[in-house]
Amino acid sequence: MLKNLKEKEIRDKIIILQTEINKAKQDYFQNDNPYLSDNEYDSLVERYKKLIKKFPSMIPENDKTLGIGSTVISSFNKVEHSSPLLSLANAFSSSDVENFDESIKRFLGKDLSSDIQYAVEPKIDGLSLSLRYNKGKLILASTRGDGKIGEDVTHNAKTISEIPHHISNAPDILEVRGEVYILKSDFIKLNQSQKMQNQKIFANPRNAAAGSLRQLNSEITASRPLRFFAYSLGEISHNLVDNQKDLIVLLQKYGFKTNEEFYFCNNLMELMAVYEDFNQKREKLDYDVDGLVYKVNDFSLQKRLGARSTSPRWAIAHKFKPEESFTKILSIEIQVGRTGTLSPVAKLDPVEIGGVMVSSATLHNEDFIKGFDSSGNKIREGVDIRVGDLVSIYRAGDVIPKIKSVSLSERGKDSTPYIFPKFCPDCGSIVRKENESSIRCYAGLSCKSQVIERIKHFVSKKAFSIDGFAEKQISQLYDLGWIQSPVDIFFLKKKHGHTSDLSIKSLDNWGEKSADKLFIAIEKSKKITLDKFIFSLGIRYVGEVVSSILAKYYEEWEVFCKKMENLSLKNNLAMEELLNIDGIGLKSVNELRLFFSNNESLKIIHELPKFIEIEKFQLKNIQSSISNMSIVFTGTLETMSRSEAKSIAEKMGAKVSSTISSNTDLLISGDSAGSKLKKAKEKDIKVITENEWLDLIKK
Repeated sequence: MLKNLKEKEIRDKIIILQTEINKAKQDYFQNDNPYLSDNEYDSLVERYKKLIKKFPSMIPENDKTLGIGSTVISSFNKVEHSSPLLSLANAFSSSDVENFDESIKRFLGKDLSSDIQYAVEPKIDGLSLSLRYNKGKLILASTRGDGKIGEDVTHNAKTISEIPHHISNAPDILEVRGEVYILKSDFIKLNQSQKMQNQKIFANPRNAAAGSLRQLNSEITASRPLRFFAYSLGEISHNLVDNQKDLIVLLQKYGFKTNEEFYFCNNLMELMAVYEDFNQKREKLDYDVDGLVYKVNDFSLQKRLGARSTSPRWAIAHKFKPEESFTKILSIEIQVGRTGTLSPVAKLDPVEIGGVMVSSATLHNEDFIKGFDSSGNKIREGVDIRVGDLVSIYRAGDVIPKIKSVSLSERGKDSTPYIFPKFCPDCGSIVRKENESSIRCYAGLSCKSQVIERIKHFVSKKAFSIDGFAEKQISQLYDLGWIQSPVDIFFLKKKHGHTSDLSIKSLDNWGEKSADKLFIAIEKSKKITLDKFIFSLGIRYVGEVVSSILAKYYEEWEVFCKKMENLSLKNNLAMEELLNIDGIGLKSVNELRLFFSNNESLKIIHELPKFIEIEKFQLKNIQSSISNMSIVFTGTLETMSRSEAKSIAEKMGAKVSSTISSNTDLLISGDSAGSKLKKAKEKDIKVITENEWLDLIKK
């Protein structure tokens, strides 16, 4: 029972996080009106990733937050990064930093009491920028984007005085990465100027820097006081230095400005001392800082540690402590998610916290409102939350505003407890708890909110990437009955084109130009990769990462679909095969089975391929002795951790599985190998020792 209650709270938290992140993305990348700083947005995403990492079986169906950075808008040319611009994992406490330090030592197979040298620098609250030089000449400047694809802002970047246009004695290829920012003093002057000219007033320096760099008119960018700190390298034609300390010196030699607040620490105690000292003086700095970045100084260790899907293992951002403020709850609203989950949100009398106006706060779930945690223990001393209450709001590292306490002295005598709805606020269907977990509406396609959220997910950048389909447009076409499922999207031009009596161009807020843009975007979307198509289906616990794993394993839609249909028939072999795929958990498998057993879902997946081309998943062309092999590790490895061995194998193009099956090509056996070794010998699978494995990867 306790497990179910715990899962309920965690799942509700994840859904709230999704809502806040998607809103932040839309405001920043579509509306060009950001309300969160870069640090705050990264912290929000990091809270989400930490929950997923801690509870991998609860990977949600709409995993848009697992991508790096944010999606590219269409106003700028797209640029593919030579190597991903990864986000940083975040630490919000000393214990998080301790876990980071220990995880590095475990990965490298070092004693936990040993020392590792870290480079420490402030985390500037600005906008990431990559600068590419060819034989010393600046040829490209691009934003982070989603980490893989960024925006070409070369002309704008060249207006920043602290970015060299030419570098002497540079290698043929040199990619310098850093942060664009605005000084606090310059920000005040900028807003004064904006006000005098009746122009937009910026909320904070980060927003001003982001908006300025992403101007379509370079003259506007040139008029803004943008600055640049360099701190790392991307692609280079040959190695220049072997540690972060020497890199900073080299960047200065090349003419870049680097942060003077730069430290080196040999252990956890020194890191904490620098953190406390810097925290005391950061307010005196003339630029915004939202934390410190700890990097393993040695580049050879960085290379061994490698990266997760979205962040390097060798670095972390240690965030500063949150701020609080009191305000009043104006109302409590229930949001209905794509899967029907009901999520309560407190609407607040707007209050400024840390330079950002806050107007809503998560209420997690019904128990949280009543004053209890997931285990039934009292929180806030058992005080419930009501409309009209004066509450203390804080913005922790996860950015989502939260309610810390309730001021009972301010509660009116006519105040009444909040009653959680028994019916869906959208469609009116009865709601119920799923295995004592989240409260859900099960109306499916009969519930407008669920349909709209499903279509939003389907057309999102991580899926079909159809521009011109925001929630407002989707809701409008849904109300007209023109779109009731993703399949209807591909009939829009035929049924509602310019020559139709019921044309899109004739609708409110539409015109011939906007309708054409939509039709073109739909046409362009008809060719999609397998991983994005699987993700677009919105299957619970099958997010971007899981979709990529499935696409990589099955490679073709027809193969994947057939296997999933076998799974829906409770085929044990199909289930065993799925569970053998490294990174696929039981929760995902169960949801895949349910999805491919549902008649509504089957109708959609059988219709969609008639209008689109699902591309075969293209594996990276890696030539090695274990390319495309399915390998398994067993026992204890002495020279490296299991995680490092797996990372090396995947870099060499192998597929790593957790169990032995008929598809296994190779077993690497360490000390104290158990049942896997026995099973491999029974199946006549090739087995090699750790020393043979080391010889193999050296080749």
